[in-house]
Amino acid sequence: MSDVVVGPGRQVTLHFALKLEDGQVVDSNFDGQPATFVVGDGNLPQGFEQVIYGLSEGDQGSFRIPPVGAFGMPNPENIREFTRDTFSDDMELQEGLVVSFADAANSELAGVITGLTESHVEVDFNHPLAGKELLFEVKVLNITQAIHTPETHTPDKSAEA
Repeated sequence: MSDVVVGPGRQVTLHFALKLEDGQVVDSNFDGQPATFVVGDGNLPQGFEQVIYGLSEGDQGSFRIPPVGAFGMPNPENIREFTRDTFSDDMELQEGLVVSFADAANSELAGVITGLTESHVEVDFNHPLAGKELLFEVKVLNITQAIHTPETHTPDKSAEA
């Protein structure tokens, strides 16, 4: 058994499952390929990283992650109203439908229709898991020292002169 534990600068390979409070599985890779990431690289929300700090290879656990440590709280400013003519005439609009828009950087931005009137469509661009407490189940398979870590940047000393 290795004495290497999950922490900053470590590359971690694990199986995980994300579940809602009612037990519904949102995402899981227990039946597939494990996920590999470097602690601190932004691939895993900070609340998920923090609960696995100190785990060793072979450890498993189940952790409750509050909304602020997961996908945040819903932001009312992320709910937008559009006129119906923003959407093509042949599109069947209904609540719960996921629609895509191009944002300012021309990246795809998905939203869920949450309200309809004769003239307007309300679209929620919050993350679908915003505001939800999640159950994070993990089994750590492998931990190594990462080759490149977010902490390896060395400040430029010449800028101080």
